[in-house]
Amino acid sequence: MITIKDMAEMLELSTTTVSNVIHGKTKEVSGATVAKVQKLIDEYNYVPNINARNLAVNSSKIIGMAIKGSEEKYVNLIADPFYGELIGTVEHELRKAGFFMMLYISGSIEEIIRYTSTWNADGLILVGMSQDDYVKVRQRYKKPTVIIDSYISEEIARHLNVGLEDEEGAYQMTEYLIKYGHRKIGFVTDNMEGIDYYRYLGHKRAMKEYMVPAEEDQLISILPGHLEKEDTLAELMQKAKEVTAFMFCSDYYAATVINYFQDQGLKVPGDISITGFDGNRYGKMVRPVLTTVCQDVTEKGRAAVKQLVKMIENQKQEYGNIRLPVELFIGDSVKKVKDPAAS
Repeated sequence: MITIKDMAEMLELSTTTVSNVIHGKTKEVSGATVAKVQKLIDEYNYVPNINARNLAVNSSKIIGMAIKGSEEKYVNLIADPFYGELIGTVEHELRKAGFFMMLYISGSIEEIIRYTSTWNADGLILVGMSQDDYVKVRQRYKKPTVIIDSYISEEIARHLNVGLEDEEGAYQMTEYLIKYGHRKIGFVTDNMEGIDYYRYLGHKRAMKEYMVPAEEDQLISILPGHLEKEDTLAELMQKAKEVTAFMFCSDYYAATVINYFQDQGLKVPGDISITGFDGNRYGKMVRPVLTTVCQDVTEKGRAAVKQLVKMIENQKQEYGNIRLPVELFIGDSVKKVKDPAAS
């Protein structure tokens, strides 16, 4: 295999000049010289030794992305529109910044720590982690780390989380339903930790401010991965007799229930109103089009990469929680209740 030294001797150039052309540092190299080096590179199909270069600058140019995802909830987590868009954005932004991405998905934080600690990565992006998970990772991994969609106490030093205004989004959706006359609103979740918990807080805050009683049985918890099961869907259909609207913490769950209800003859929004949270393709494909809380997943991925690169490059960095805005998308899945007292 041809080396930089070989090319320099063949072209009667210095190794520094050849190396500069190979690595794109051509400001002080003439166009004719660049062309000569490039011709030789093409002729010999020369590929730079990335490992040697990275060793010289003490950088692997690798960024690890670790996602904690319950196997009960996702058979193929990447098939979920949220994760697919997030992973794609992170990979694209890292490549633009000159990094390569390694991805690991597991429901076990111990397994994630075991594998990511062997990567020699310049930094980590963590998704779906609790505060305890994050602390465990940081005990083993000391390089720059950014979290996505976690709620970390301000007491935890030097953490940076990129998330949403989850509580505000749920508040706005609940307020919208109340203004449409709904008083009996079922809040459906499969996980009362992290983002779903804060969305529930937003829901409760709106109910309290508008002096609408929030009954305990209107908080509906389902097991992760069980929404598609017939018995869970049948239970929700029974619950629909007691409420006028369901708020779901994901568009996927909302769309699944809309399809099931309508297959069973229960009309949406004629008989029951349904809302989601995410603003992904599930809500746009279902009929009626879903009323939901929209987030910008692409911006979330971009922000995480931007902050991590700043850490790696030792740029001035503020730590804490970055909360990206959300907005309501009004579809056709909510009906105005004419007589609030009767609902």
